[in-house]
Amino acid sequence: MATEPTTNRSASSSPVDDDSGKRPVVSVHEAASNLVDEEEQQVNFSDILFRKRKRLFDPDTIATKRSVFDDPVLAQHYWPKKDYENIHRLDPSARWTYREERALVRKIDWKIMLLAAILLTDFNLGNSVFRLAFLCAELLTQLGPDRWIPTEICLWSVVSLSQFWLTDRTSFLVCRALLGVLQGGFIPDLILYLSYFYTKTELPIRLALFWMSSYLCSITASFLAFGILRLDGVAGKAGWRWLFLIEGGITLLVGVATFFNMPPSPTQTKTWFRPKGWFTEREEVIMVNRILRDDPTKATTLSGDMHNREGLSLRRLWTAICDYDLWPLYILGLTSGIPDGPPSTYLTLLLRDIGFNTFQTNLLTIPYQVLGIITMFLITLLSEHVGERTFVAMLENLWTLPFLVALYALPSEPNQWVFFVIVTGLLSYPYTGWCSRNAGGVSGRIVNASLYNMFTQASSVIGSQIYVASDAPRYKRGNRILIIICCVNLGILYPGTKAYYFWRNRQRDTIWKRMTVEERDHYLRTTKDVGNRRLDFRFAH
Repeated sequence: MATEPTTNRSASSSPVDDDSGKRPVVSVHEAASNLVDEEEQQVNFSDILFRKRKRLFDPDTIATKRSVFDDPVLAQHYWPKKDYENIHRLDPSARWTYREERALVRKIDWKIMLLAAILLTDFNLGNSVFRLAFLCAELLTQLGPDRWIPTEICLWSVVSLSQFWLTDRTSFLVCRALLGVLQGGFIPDLILYLSYFYTKTELPIRLALFWMSSYLCSITASFLAFGILRLDGVAGKAGWRWLFLIEGGITLLVGVATFFNMPPSPTQTKTWFRPKGWFTEREEVIMVNRILRDDPTKATTLSGDMHNREGLSLRRLWTAICDYDLWPLYILGLTSGIPDGPPSTYLTLLLRDIGFNTFQTNLLTIPYQVLGIITMFLITLLSEHVGERTFVAMLENLWTLPFLVALYALPSEPNQWVFFVIVTGLLSYPYTGWCSRNAGGVSGRIVNASLYNMFTQASSVIGSQIYVASDAPRYKRGNRILIIICCVNLGILYPGTKAYYFWRNRQRDTIWKRMTVEERDHYLRTTKDVGNRRLDFRFAH
């Protein structure tokens, strides 16, 4: 028999902080026997693809998961700060059904996730970034994603279309640098924005779709380039100039539209041009409570976290840099992308050197992008079933290694189609990552994700020095170096990272399980540990 959800209290009756700034005393709520105890299952590609969703429950029964907010002793330690933008919708007594939750998630997918995919597709059309400027700009994201991302896209668009009037090397380098600065921070900011709306089990599949959309944008860009380059000579201008002008114009339109379609948070969708907002009060209550029940560190005071309008201070940056538990991931970010980096960067040049013309080269970059979508889809399926991160992430280098060996073994004048097949296979590698999960709270996620991206961009800078002119056109010495780095990653760095996080979790488990409820309460009241430094945090590996 279906269980009716309990009646929620009004927003004004939620136990928020008073003007004195003291923590609220959380009373014992109604009996929590109708809460869901089992671990929430991740939304899987395989479930969707093969329709494996099982209806083992009535869709009108309570779907609210048990969390720290149901413990009257621990709840006060996880209570959000007074300036948390959604605090007026936080209500630990709120209950909702599976039917309501599924309808809401579908609504979020259409309103939020679709926009994120469009933004990534549009933003990557340029596909040409001045890496060092990009690296330096990773931390310039203090306006909040809903403000910074549209501003970033519009400014990037203006610079991109201005390349139509490039005149010399200096103007070219200035544009490259500006594009790098304006792209810095885009990816971690957009991922952070999605975390405002999705739980930790819902986000992975959407991030996979998010990354797949980047491949789709590259495919679209290749077709556009093939067509637009044929405008060569129109109005006396070269085809590449028209490419920048049209691309920048399209991006600018999307950027302007984003200002009106990217709300700051789940409870801030109402504006003068959208007076009714996207969500009802009931939906806002469900959104806020399900997100905080899933991860209280997204707003809690004790975690030392920040809200979505708070800038990144030097203290937060220094804290992130000193977070030695993430150093193994930073090292992997620096080294894991090097083996496939140079072949990707020099792909068009390699294809031209082997005998393909400009128009053929543009079209021949499409197959590896299509295959990349397939391999990313497959690695997501695998990750869902094995519930493992390190060895799944290793597959990128494991995939790359045999193709690098084949590339190294080719004769000095190989068949151009054999060369194309090997390079295409190499660049079709599957990709996954897990840095943000191990960062802790919101502030940790955005700063550490930015630092991680800085290391991955640094890997591109390093990789660009491996293929040198004296080694052209087959780059034997460069490929040998890539093979060595790939082997070091597979044999030492990935297994070492796995072992380290296993040891750290076991160390914390031992301490935490020995503590009584009173000792845990004392720890939570007195500790200065924040984010992933806390004893109740566990690293994903």
